[in-house]
Amino acid sequence: MFRDLARIKQKLSPEECIEILKQEPRGVLSLLGDEGYPYGMPMNHWYCPEDGKLYFHGGKKGHKIDALKKHDKASFCIYDQGFRREGEWALNIKSVIVFGRIRLIEDKERIIDISRRLSLKYTADRAYIEEEIRKAADHTLCFALTPEHMTGKLVNES
Repeated sequence: MFRDLARIKQKLSPEECIEILKQEPRGVLSLLGDEGYPYGMPMNHWYCPEDGKLYFHGGKKGHKIDALKKHDKASFCIYDQGFRREGEWALNIKSVIVFGRIRLIEDKERIIDISRRLSLKYTADRAYIEEEIRKAADHTLCFALTPEHMTGKLVNES
């Protein structure tokens, strides 16, 4: 059902893909939006090593939520900051695409837990995190992307 990489020599291992998902701060979540148009948006995420899912949070209404409720299939694309080999101008970038299904999470305690874990990826300021959760938890919805297929590759921009 899912395609293999055309350039197999550039393929990243599953472990390398997971490391990118853990480390990089954001990617683009793509859904099937209004009138069947692709709808991609930059999103912060948290990769949970215990269950292998990607978690996101946002408001309880809008285009993204409408799209999620209509179609549970999604993809998430993320890439690292890249590096240059000595003496080369071209950037080398590792990218990962995760294909899977999205499930909305509406349980308030679970939303708080996910929001806290996601926030800790970006700041260690626990007082700030707890205050934001206190203010926004009632207006927050979380969702989980369960991977069905993941592929990663190293691309040289030359």
